[in-house]
Amino acid sequence: MTNVSVIGGGAFGTALANTAARAGAHVTIWALEQEVVAAINELHENTTYLKGVPLDVGIQATDDVAEACKGAQIVLLVPPAQHLRNVAALVGGAVDHSVPVVICSKGIEQKTGMLMSEVASAVIPRHPVAILSGPTFAAELALGAPSAVTLASSDEATGDFVARCLHSRTFRPYATRDVIGAQIGGAVKNVVAIAAGVAMGLDLGENARAALITRGLAEMTRLGLAKGARQETLMGLSGMGDLLLTCGSAKSRNTSLGMEIATGRTVAEIMAERKSVAEGVFTAAALVDLSARIGVDMPITRAVHALLTLGTSPRELIDELLARPLRAEQR
Repeated sequence: MTNVSVIGGGAFGTALANTAARAGAHVTIWALEQEVVAAINELHENTTYLKGVPLDVGIQATDDVAEACKGAQIVLLVPPAQHLRNVAALVGGAVDHSVPVVICSKGIEQKTGMLMSEVASAVIPRHPVAILSGPTFAAELALGAPSAVTLASSDEATGDFVARCLHSRTFRPYATRDVIGAQIGGAVKNVVAIAAGVAMGLDLGENARAALITRGLAEMTRLGLAKGARQETLMGLSGMGDLLLTCGSAKSRNTSLGMEIATGRTVAEIMAERKSVAEGVFTAAALVDLSARIGVDMPITRAVHALLTLGTSPRELIDELLARPLRAEQR
């Protein structure tokens, strides 16, 4: 039985804990909030972030990182992206450097423009690092609905070990060595989803949403290739697959955020009412800076950033995108 530590007691961390337990692992989950720890241990449910979803009775929770990591053979890092640096430092001091660390957070660090793997390499450079990303709504994953993800690691042995430990009848990891590509998709799709949500909230129709998704994929691909990703990764589960899922349903935190913004509400009002983080809010600014620095055109990302931070109205966002000069599709 593999000992798996899940660092992050939000909805996705909890879902991954259930996934690992379903694969036969012994799972300990670290959560910041005492009430989350108590609910998981006593009620076998995360009543704060994943209410109504039963958890495997063998999952144990703690608010002590050292306790959560004791005896760990795999660590799944699932904090909000902007907190990964601090959380990774805690984990690095609690487990042996030979233990693989699997980054499950999707985003780009705002203050540095680093991908999550780059942050981990700076903070815990001796640990083998893998990336888990793909089209996964937390509740469905936790309930055991069939799901597939990309599992990226530059070290084939690390990727194979993690895949074997997490694989079950309903959870299928697909291996790749393209660590960059697996992260670009998960970061960009959250920003595009906000734009798709705005289009849905303004009732612009399915044509508009399909156009946003497709042009969002073009932005994702341009950025990924510029950063050294492989195109086939961006066309796979962690790229196009995650983009389609996130932009197609109000279950997505980012899509629902865009829908609410379209009604005239402010980002601050919406975020104040939510327990979970909409990563696209933070990633948009980081992507604007990163794309400008490396010379990649990302008009949807720029428009979403303007919507979130510069006071652009939802209707102006759409008008700005429609008013852009005509160009060849493949440029």
